[in-house]
Amino acid sequence: VEKGKADGCYINTAGVGVLERDLDLGVAHAQPGDAVLVSGPIGDHGITVMLTRGELEIEADVESDTASLHHLVGLLLDAAPGVHCLRDATRGGVATVLNEIAKESQVGIVIEEDRVPVRPAVSGACELLGLDPLYVACEGRLVAIVEGAQADAAAEALRADPLGAGAAIIGRVNADPEGLVLLRTAFGGTRIVDMLVGDPLPRIC
Repeated sequence: VEKGKADGCYINTAGVGVLERDLDLGVAHAQPGDAVLVSGPIGDHGITVMLTRGELEIEADVESDTASLHHLVGLLLDAAPGVHCLRDATRGGVATVLNEIAKESQVGIVIEEDRVPVRPAVSGACELLGLDPLYVACEGRLVAIVEGAQADAAAEALRADPLGAGAAIIGRVNADPEGLVLLRTAFGGTRIVDMLVGDPLPRIC
């Protein structure tokens, strides 16, 4: 929250838990041949926040995806022991997560635009506002980098739970181009998905 802009009640929480599995799922462990999964449609939370504030005269049937991912992560890890990286797609969205993974793992990542799940209402709002859903924050979506041979099993495990019903395999990890994320567009072209420059919109935190 910017200085002088606090205009409401803010609640800060902290959680203390138990480390149930001896795993390192950090962003430096992606490997060529891995698959890229998301647990459901992206951008719901950020667009909901932006429209709920009432500053824009836009109405859309959108709802925040805020949720606890603990149970979903357990299902994923049970079905796919070959999960190499696991992140939530909050600040900066899916694009920021994938860029961090590509740079830290020194790999290239290619995602397919027509496989990225985005609800029509979110897609329409993003188009009107000039936003890319890949950069819009989620609060109940995970991004997983999974051993390629286990990708289908991982996706099926996610889809078996209501919270992961919209899970999709959206891309793959390659050896090159190192440190870059590429998007194959629905029209057959390819573009670079850069790290987010500046503050994400909407400004949430």
